[in-house]
Amino acid sequence: MTAYLLTVFFVTSNAQNYADSLMLSYVRWFPVDLGNGLLWKSYHFNQKELFASNQNINILQTKLSNKSLQFAFGSADTYVPEGDTLRKLKPTSVLALENNAIAAVNGGFFNTKRGGAVDFIKINKKILDSASYSPDRLIPEHSIAAITIDENNMKIVKGGAKLYWEKSLPENSILVTGPLLIHNNEVQELRVNAFNDNRHPRTCACITNEDDLLLITVDGRNAVAQGMTLHELTFLTRMLNCKDAVNLDGGGSTTMYVKGQNEDGVVNYPCDNKQFDHRGERAVSNVVMILKK
Repeated sequence: MTAYLLTVFFVTSNAQNYADSLMLSYVRWFPVDLGNGLLWKSYHFNQKELFASNQNINILQTKLSNKSLQFAFGSADTYVPEGDTLRKLKPTSVLALENNAIAAVNGGFFNTKRGGAVDFIKINKKILDSASYSPDRLIPEHSIAAITIDENNMKIVKGGAKLYWEKSLPENSILVTGPLLIHNNEVQELRVNAFNDNRHPRTCACITNEDDLLLITVDGRNAVAQGMTLHELTFLTRMLNCKDAVNLDGGGSTTMYVKGQNEDGVVNYPCDNKQFDHRGERAVSNVVMILKK
């Protein structure tokens, strides 16, 4: 299989407290052409290559202007009144299959006990969930963001400083998530906490300076794939020349689906079963999908 060659540079930041710059050269991304202008590429880094750790990374890549594909959110939820009983959760691969998606990754954060998103989500003009606001939710003010889709135009929008800023967004489909990692080529401030500073499996969405959409999964919680801090994930997205990047739900939720692949289309190593295999999917509330028009 042909390998892509990519020169990679990492630079230090105060948040990451690296003493020296890290430089990687000639990273071999192994690509699979999925047709219709969609590429799936992957690479397993060993401890000598990236952050002195084993890392397993999968990337879905396509042009935002791709006229053959459609970007969408899928949800396991149907609309129910606020305060209703348990709502459905389904694995990413099941939601992708139900929507005939070519590819998908898990989406935003959700309530593992009741089901449903814990933040604002609107799909095709229908609001499924609204945010449960807390006093520190907007500190710092722009730690959260929204992925918006309207007429197949996907954007990453920086969060506002006022409550319910997301409800003023005009797009038909909106998913609020975070933290925001990069906006307009500027690395965003991250709080000091265990969620940001410890290594976990991660999922994120990015838009590059070439106007490509990247959906990325980083496997973790295993000696073979240790996961990343959000500071390390930010460096990865900078490596990939992203001008906007936002974190999605991670941990046991991190899953990438590619139609037609083995293991029911699950191409990464979800960790919810504590095994390094493709069977550890966690049921989730929503996914980010790529469909064929």
